[in-house]
Amino acid sequence: MKPTIVIIGAGSVEFTRELLGDVFSFPELGSVRVVLHDINAERLETAEAIARATASAAGVQPEVVAVADRRRALAGADYVINVIQVGMHDATVRDFDIPETYALHQTIGDTIGIGGIFRGLRTFPVLAGIAKDMLEVCPDAWLLNYTNPMAMNVTYLHHVAPKLKVLGLCHSVYWTMVGLCEVVDVPFDEVSYWSAGVNHQAWVLRWERNGESLYPLLDQRIAADPELRRRVRVDMYRRLGYYPTETSEHSSEYVPWYLRHPEEVDRLRLDVGAYVRISEANLAEYARVRSELAGGSTLGIDTESTEYAPQVIHSFETGTPRVISANVVNDGLITNLPNGLAVEVPTLLDALGAHPTKVGDLPPQCAALNRNFLGPVELAVRAAVDGDARLVRAAAMVDPNTAATLTVDQIWKLCDDLTVAHGDLLPEPLRTTLAP
Repeated sequence: MKPTIVIIGAGSVEFTRELLGDVFSFPELGSVRVVLHDINAERLETAEAIARATASAAGVQPEVVAVADRRRALAGADYVINVIQVGMHDATVRDFDIPETYALHQTIGDTIGIGGIFRGLRTFPVLAGIAKDMLEVCPDAWLLNYTNPMAMNVTYLHHVAPKLKVLGLCHSVYWTMVGLCEVVDVPFDEVSYWSAGVNHQAWVLRWERNGESLYPLLDQRIAADPELRRRVRVDMYRRLGYYPTETSEHSSEYVPWYLRHPEEVDRLRLDVGAYVRISEANLAEYARVRSELAGGSTLGIDTESTEYAPQVIHSFETGTPRVISANVVNDGLITNLPNGLAVEVPTLLDALGAHPTKVGDLPPQCAALNRNFLGPVELAVRAAVDGDARLVRAAAMVDPNTAATLTVDQIWKLCDDLTVAHGDLLPEPLRTTLAP
């Protein structure tokens, strides 16, 4: 029986195209059933056209259906890939423009930070609905989550649907290792590596070729290249001894050291507000692809995409073993990070499912930063689960970049402003302004 793959938020057309291109690249998955769902009718129509064009380019014949009703789309699913963005571009702009009036700078704003907190809060109600539907109409399905804020979303799902099978997937570790191999001029397929931590702030604990660490070679490259030293994660690596697994723009937001200092922004070439422009580019790309499809153009297959969800599905369906980095709830996997919160660890995939690896203790300096990262994660989730608006403010107060930049009064006022701006996208108990 062919598996059913449901994509929720399929109107994220470029991501849908990449995911399906990877799925169809596996001969065993060429005849899968693909169900597309989006709340926007035009985007859903476009996603269906993209899916059919991608299948045609790959030379496969899957069953493709587009379903506007989410519950009906989920019925009988084996795999549910979540790529929703609640509030879309308008909400993203609010997450940047309002904090900027307080001189609180962000680069991506989707993970922690004030932008990540409010992105999480407006995503949680939709996640709760997806989880409820899945437990009722496809209780054995896997939820493969790509939607950020990853650590918050996986932690929240553990609270509201502990029986749901969830993997959080992100390509940051893979592309970090590809990039590092390019820096040291070593073929990626000749190296082995081991990373762990939290999503967007994991650490390359081992990176070897023929049993020898490649870190000394990286040190040589960094010492020889002043421009390479002008990147946040290189700066962090030189000070902490372990390379972080997310871009410099992302990494700058998770610590208190960089974005509040104009001279550091310049020294490290940080692109403040980068994600707003990325979001605008995504809108333009959507319009371009829709126009091309309407004009009868064909779509090619992205041979550079190596997303994890298709690999997960392939391993589960065929028994092919492989190891990826996945986000799961910590249950003694990383022993010096709190249990009950999402961590990112090497995870074995096979016919029996996903098997997260026990890592043990992280290096203490890495664990300390991860615990700072997990503070706003835990508090934002508890705010939604408990319906406690005060915990929203507490999440912002312990967020490293926000706390380093604003006074506590400014933080509370900013949370009030964002609460009003996002309105009924937020959980109902959290839609109130709050005096300290």
